Amino acid sequence: MRDFLPPLHPDISLPRELIRLLRRMAAEMARRSAKEFRIEQRRRSRRGGATLRPGKETPLWNELRKQLQPHLRVYGQQVNLGRLLGLPRQRINGFVTGGGEMPDAERTLQLLAWLSLVRQGKRPS
Repeated sequence: MRDFLPPLHPDISLPRELIRLLRRMAAEMARRSAKEFRIEQRRRSRRGGATLRPGKETPLWNELRKQLQPHLRVYGQQVNLGRLLGLPRQRINGFVTGGGEMPDAERTLQLLAWLSLVRQGKRPS
């Protein structure tokens, strides 16, 4: 990696080395995070265009489930979320706790918005 740092005083070598180290670490973190969210290729079944199922091929969904779970452990939260999404509590449980189901795109975006509001301490309604 080429450095584009302005020349520093000869006695100031530690900050320059620290900057180089931080740059290398940031580049390595970016490379690894891209690798973590890469979807593995799998064999295509005879039926092309089949629905994607939750599992190791869905790392972003798995992360969203992990982020939602602590907020839905409180009694009544799954019911309230279900009312907002227009779904029964059992479907919410299947999405978040069970892990065998995934919502459609619109409801996934609604889940992200709900999670954002809950994290801000606001009451979604």
